[in-house]
Amino acid sequence: MRKNLIFVLPGIVAIQLPADITPVCTTELGAFAKLKDEFEKRGVKMIDAQDLENIDQKGIAFTIRSVFIIDPAKKIRLTMMYPANCGRNTLDVLRVIDSLQTADKRGVTTPINWQVGDDVIVPPTVSTEDTKKRLGEVRKVTSYLRYTKI
Repeated sequence: MRKNLIFVLPGIVAIQLPADITPVCTTELGAFAKLKDEFEKRGVKMIDAQDLENIDQKGIAFTIRSVFIIDPAKKIRLTMMYPANCGRNTLDVLRVIDSLQTADKRGVTTPINWQVGDDVIVPPTVSTEDTKKRLGEVRKVTSYLRYTKI
């Protein structure tokens, strides 16, 4: 059994929990509740739903924790799956939302461990000249890896 907590941003983020709440779920619910203001700053709203389809023939629930981020066009942009004994990283969910929103607004990509305020990557499909006109200075590492500030 799973319980879905769905976060609606300019798009949707679905957070999945088992219907039979575990101690790990309790810590996750508390962590998401503490970050309520941060999600709201990003236009994210939580919706509660249930999914009782994840049961084997003996009636035993397979517990898996999942995160889905779905954009306004209903395209899945991210999926993360966690084992039952491993809590999610709520701050990383926020980081991914920030990354997707930044990429969509600015036409850039974000590197590993990116945080708001860090340099972003210029996509290979965008010329250095166009990036300089739009965003300013470009730092070239290789012909395909270029960084800029936003």
